[in-house]
Amino acid sequence: MRKTGRNLLLAAICTLAALFPCSLGARNSNASPEAQAQKKESKKSTIRTEPLFGEKLKKVEVKSDKLKGACFYLVSGHGGPDPGAVNRYNGHELHEDEYAYDVTLRLARRLMEEGAEVRIIIQDKNDGIRNATYLKNSKGETCMGTAIPLNHQARLRQRTNKINALYAKDKNRFKYIRAIFIHVDSRSTGTNIDVHFYHAKNSKNGKKTATAIRDMFAAKYRKHNPKRGYNGTVSVHPKGLYVVNYTHPASVLIELANIRNNRDLKRIILEDNRQAMANWMSEAFIKDYQGKK
Repeated sequence: MRKTGRNLLLAAICTLAALFPCSLGARNSNASPEAQAQKKESKKSTIRTEPLFGEKLKKVEVKSDKLKGACFYLVSGHGGPDPGAVNRYNGHELHEDEYAYDVTLRLARRLMEEGAEVRIIIQDKNDGIRNATYLKNSKGETCMGTAIPLNHQARLRQRTNKINALYAKDKNRFKYIRAIFIHVDSRSTGTNIDVHFYHAKNSKNGKKTATAIRDMFAAKYRKHNPKRGYNGTVSVHPKGLYVVNYTHPASVLIELANIRNNRDLKRIILEDNRQAMANWMSEAFIKDYQGKK
């Protein structure tokens, strides 16, 4: 059988393919083995691990870089020997430090998902993020591994000094640094309060960040519950707040609810509400940070 020029060409291609079976695949690959390995490593680097979130949630996928270059020091109120505000509800004793800590962890995780660096100052290695309505009380919290003192002033100095020591190392590494203190208030049982915010008297950035969070909450209430209204305030505490006044980075103290008011309690005992507050805060921080860039 005579081989035409076309047949000869096809025969040559088949011969090359038999001799070099991997050559065409290598040429068609978009990346060298080294580049592919780097790509895999890059994918791995988008997963961060924080054991404080609990076994099921300790792996955090970084979903965006919206907060890349931002650093947060997150401090839940009280802890250790000090439960903070206490109330009994439906046969359960509710402690401020447990609910403030759960919201703090949820906020930390959301910030990490957006690319932020997060330092969790008050820690409990046993709790993790919890979905229960009635959170188990404990005295296991530490200040980044150091026992929390019983004396009130010593407790405040401890966490303030920890933040200031971290800030001394971080201030030249990050474009935006904020210290956020999360608490649950205690007032008379008939007093219903909205989430409200305190900043240091002469802190322009503290006031700006507090206002950004307040405005985000107001927008969310207008969207999701327009008939309810929202009256959260931004102010300087009349008696002064040690942690706000003596931390070196701009700081905001957030009061989530009145633990003694049954209507307010739903804001903190319902897991969906704790997560919603964390989500709204993270959105506010993104807006505040991007406005600064």
